[in-house]
Amino acid sequence: MQLERPGGPLHAVERPIPEPAGAELLIEVAACGICRTDLHIVDGDIHGRLPIVPGHEIVGRVAALGPAAGGFGIGDRVGVPWLGGTDGSCFYCTHGQENLCDAPVFTGFTRDGGYATHVLTDSRFCLHIPSEFEDVEAAPLLCAGLIGYRSLKLAGGGESVGFYGFGAAAHIIAQVAVWQGRQVFAFTRDGDREKQDFARSLGCVWAGGASEPAPAQLDAAIIFAPVGALVPQALKQVHKGGRVVCAGIHMSDIPGFPYEDLWGERAIMSVANLTRADGREFMEIAAQVPVRTVTTVFPLPQANQALERLRAGELEGAAVLVPGANARGCNPLGRRRSLVAGDP
Repeated sequence: MQLERPGGPLHAVERPIPEPAGAELLIEVAACGICRTDLHIVDGDIHGRLPIVPGHEIVGRVAALGPAAGGFGIGDRVGVPWLGGTDGSCFYCTHGQENLCDAPVFTGFTRDGGYATHVLTDSRFCLHIPSEFEDVEAAPLLCAGLIGYRSLKLAGGGESVGFYGFGAAAHIIAQVAVWQGRQVFAFTRDGDREKQDFARSLGCVWAGGASEPAPAQLDAAIIFAPVGALVPQALKQVHKGGRVVCAGIHMSDIPGFPYEDLWGERAIMSVANLTRADGREFMEIAAQVPVRTVTTVFPLPQANQALERLRAGELEGAAVLVPGANARGCNPLGRRRSLVAGDP
C-alpha cells in the first residue's frame, strides 16, 4: 500500500519481489502495526520520500539474506522498527546517541516499510522477537512500545507518572510502569469513559479527562497525544523538579504559559527515535512483564480504513495490518476474540 502524495489515500501497487544486497534481509511480512507517525506521514505533517510504503512496526520471517547480512537465518522471525539505519560516523553515532543521527534511515518514511507482503531491511537494525509474543501481538511493541519505553526512561525514576492520551503506546507502557511499581494516572479525552475504564483495567490507579486535575502531584508526565495544548496542562500537574516528556514525532503548537509554571526546575523535553540498545532492552522487559497488547486486526487492503479509525480515536489499543487471508488477532490478557476490521 503506497502513499503518492500527502493527504491522499494509499494505493495498492504490485512490484517484483526484490533481492537483498549487502547487509539486507528480505522479510515476508506477517503483521505490521499502525502507528500515529504513519498518520502524520500520510497527512503530510512530516515530510519524507515519496512515493513511500508506510509501516515501521513490522514482524515477519526472513525469506532471503544479502551476502553481508548477519544475526539471522532463513525462516527466523524478525522485528523491524522505525530506526532503519544510521551513518555510523556522525557526532551522535560516535557518542552513543544513534537515535539523533544526522543522516538516519527511517523505515516507512525514507525507506519502504511494512504495509506490504515483503520488505527489505538492514539486518543490523532488526530485533529478535521474544517467543512469548505472537506476530500480531508483537507488532505494536516495535514503535508504540519502544518509543513509550524510551519516554518512560527519560521521565525518570519517580513513583507517579501521568500519561496524556491512552492509545497504543500508553496501554503498553502502563503495563511496564505498573510492573515497575509505579502509580500511573491516565488522562484521556474528556468524557471518554471507555478509555478510562480500559486504563484502570491495566492497573492505572486513576483515570480521567485531560482537563481534570490529577488527585495528587506527579513526578512526571508523558504526553502521547499530539496536542501541544496538553504541555502547559501537564506542567501544572508535576511537582518541582518534575518532567514533562513529549513522546511524539509531531505535535501541534504549544501555547504560551507563565514562567511560574516552569520554575522550580521543572523540565520539558522531547523524545526522538530510538537506539538499538533501547530495542533489545525493551524486548527483554516486555517478555518479563509480560506485556499484552490489545489489537484490532485489519487486512492489508483496508489500510486506509484503519488509518481513519486511528484518526477518529475509535481504536482501543493498537491497529495491526495483516497480509493475506488470516486477519485474525489475539486479544491479550489471555482472552481471544475476533478482531477482523469490518466485523460487526
